[in-house]
Amino acid sequence: MTVNQEWFEMPDIKRKDFSKSVWIPLRAVYKNICEGKYGYIGYKEDFFGTGSIAVPITNKDDAKKLEWMDVGIGHQHAGGIEDGTYISADVYIDYQSKFEGAHLALDQYTDSSEPSTWHLHQDLVLTLGLRREGNSWLCPKDGYTEVAKLTESDSGKPVLLEIKAEYLKDYLCAREMGLYMTSFYSRDVILDDVSFISWEEDNSEENNNCYRWEGRIMPIHEGGHAYGKKWSVFHVARTDVDEKDDVPDISGIPTDKNTEHDQWERGYEGKKLYRVMGELWRNEWLKPGKQSPKVRGDKIASTVFFIIDADGTKICGKDLIDSGKWLWFKPDVMMALAHRRGGNLSFYTEETGTVSCSYGCGVHFGVNAHGYINVYAKDIGVLPEWQQQLWAGYNITPEGGVSKELLASQVKAEPADSQAPEEFLIKGIELVNKLSQEKLGIKLFRDHDLIPELLTKIHRFRALDDASFYSLAKDLARITADSLDAEAMQSIVPPPKKTTWGSLKSLENLLASKYDRDFIRKILAPLVGVYELRHADAHLPSSKISDAFELINIDQSKPFVHQGLEMMGRLVSSIYGIANGLEQWKK
Repeated sequence: MTVNQEWFEMPDIKRKDFSKSVWIPLRAVYKNICEGKYGYIGYKEDFFGTGSIAVPITNKDDAKKLEWMDVGIGHQHAGGIEDGTYISADVYIDYQSKFEGAHLALDQYTDSSEPSTWHLHQDLVLTLGLRREGNSWLCPKDGYTEVAKLTESDSGKPVLLEIKAEYLKDYLCAREMGLYMTSFYSRDVILDDVSFISWEEDNSEENNNCYRWEGRIMPIHEGGHAYGKKWSVFHVARTDVDEKDDVPDISGIPTDKNTEHDQWERGYEGKKLYRVMGELWRNEWLKPGKQSPKVRGDKIASTVFFIIDADGTKICGKDLIDSGKWLWFKPDVMMALAHRRGGNLSFYTEETGTVSCSYGCGVHFGVNAHGYINVYAKDIGVLPEWQQQLWAGYNITPEGGVSKELLASQVKAEPADSQAPEEFLIKGIELVNKLSQEKLGIKLFRDHDLIPELLTKIHRFRALDDASFYSLAKDLARITADSLDAEAMQSIVPPPKKTTWGSLKSLENLLASKYDRDFIRKILAPLVGVYELRHADAHLPSSKISDAFELINIDQSKPFVHQGLEMMGRLVSSIYGIANGLEQWKK
């Protein structure tokens, strides 16, 4: 950052309007720049401090009389007794105007070498439903949006506590309060040449209703002392105490008779430098929001629109509730919803299930013949606005009709008698391990800490194009072929000397020791095909890819979502085929 006269005069700060900011500082003791050593060339500091109180709107004029020293950062917060009355830590009392405000950011001084602790007001946290994680306060019901955040210095001291304006103004509206902020800005540099500054008599001032600014140039000696100034030392000693006494006594008032004194002066030394400072004090009233949908539950006009027919007609979210329509979405929406923190995806039948991006907001969906997602419009219309916005980004013109299984459930009240492979993948692996433990004394599949995480990402909606289809195959191979315990299987059916078997070959030979090999190969074909497809993104020859699709029996003319379903369905059938063989295994 260039240091010039404008930098000290702070036009950027003078123009700043926190009412237009996304993040509002509730408390700050923040150094944007801190370089060099004070008193020497290279020293540079840019400081920002602010303090704030929430004030009833009716006391706005009283609050605007308060200054930096009344509200700023010079106060820690603690409860105490004043005039026989207990005042809680969060309460601000202006005794001149007799009004009470509230500290939304509280500084807890620990009276130790440890840094103080800054707290976000508990009522604010509980009312907005926030959860603190590290130095962030998140709102789970809004998809874990970051609502407030604390910045710390390198030494761990709190320096800046901010809150998102949308949430703060909503809260203030519900409490019929505004936020009164007092701020101080300082820019301070040590220079050896100040000829570029044109302030008269090395000083400048500016005052208006919004702020007060001062600029100063102060000559100093290198090291930081005022230029040309002297310092004096006064030395006084008692003369009436015998240091040889076992119990010395220094009682009595010092007088000229029992003291001696000396005095001398010294001047500061060092080359002449200049300390240049710009300082600005600013007070600002932040109005509450016009509405409070989050805290007070105010109804607001919907701003999200959805296509409801083949002509592209759009209606807003709230009008979906009584429309009696279904909506169509790209399958990509499932990833956007279910893979968010707090999201979930589960299935009722092969083509229907529920998806959510936040706890308690599940939406019943179906998959049609074209691989698109169908949802009854009312189910979208009752969602919070922010969730409607997520859905709207994937809304499309109707195509391919409504999912037959969704209509069977929502219109005929006769849910389809089908099952989704996603719901049975891990169940099948667990069943195989249970049976292999009982029959063979080993587990065919090794346990792995990453499997639970992988399972949340394994579903047909991962398959949206070639790359994502092969990525799904890779994850399926990781929890199947890659997880097979070849060593355990070879302890029962060992390979011939100088022969190496992989995990799938070891499984084939193990099962072929009891059953027809050709029959076993048919059962294991999907496992092998999926394992081969995992290499497709590593430039597997097209002939090999075709062979892998044939092993799994996937129709490549279908939409990718349905190809993903077929791959998972065949793989799950293979796993249950292994379980069936183990169930009939005779020791």
